Amino acid sequence: MNQMIKITQVDAFTNIPFQGNPAAVCLLNTAKTDDWMQKVAQEMNLSETAFLLRENDGFRLRWFTPSVEVPLCGHATLASSHVLWLQGYLKPDEIAKFYTKSGILIAKLQDDWIELDFPVNYSQVIIDSTEIIAEVLDVELTSIQSVAINSLGYLVELKSADLVTNTKPNFQKMKNLTIGNVIVTSICYHDYDFVSRFFAPELGIDEDPVTGAAHCCLAPFWRDKLKKDEFLAYQASTRGGVVKVRYNGGDRVIISGQAVTVMQGELFSN
Repeated sequence: MNQMIKITQVDAFTNIPFQGNPAAVCLLNTAKTDDWMQKVAQEMNLSETAFLLRENDGFRLRWFTPSVEVPLCGHATLASSHVLWLQGYLKPDEIAKFYTKSGILIAKLQDDWIELDFPVNYSQVIIDSTEIIAEVLDVELTSIQSVAINSLGYLVELKSADLVTNTKPNFQKMKNLTIGNVIVTSICYHDYDFVSRFFAPELGIDEDPVTGAAHCCLAPFWRDKLKKDEFLAYQASTRGGVVKVRYNGGDRVIISGQAVTVMQGELFSN
């Protein structure tokens, strides 16, 4: 017998429809197989699809790109939290508690912003990859300030925000890197503290529009450089998105963003 499963598409890290990063959120009544969830993610064809199932005092949360399951996803967690509050699964003053492959994650509603409590991701500076990174990003060697690596991928500081915005990587070459994902970033002297972009061909996504998990790497990086704990950041993809970041040097980062529902429907499932 067919079951009807609620599915909602949310644009995360924005309050304007068709900007930010879109994610699908599936509210499950019963557990589903990994294969089924992967096929739904392929069908949705968004950078991530989130699957929620009630568990204890919270929700089991998993994230799938169209090609693989990922251990952490900021924008789909933001989208999931938004759905739980908007559709009445949680009261506005209740926290959203998620059991994930990256441990327990907590979200709170603060006015019209959602705060995510995520694990920090430290980067280690490397000095022997600058030339290949310049080739992958198709930029001059002198445009690169530093190269570091973390569990998500390479973290590359470029000399200017314009370079970040205008970079056109060679994705085939990027796939051949040790970790085929690259965050590019630069200080910003206008409305934001820093800008970034995230290229993730290893995850089946050439460019992720706005990436919460990338800011778990960017937070300690820019804290060291700018000597401050709170940041307003912009991810300079075509869709674009705004991220608030708070990091005081511990093992957790507070990532905040807005979200807006753009589509609701029902998924048929056997």
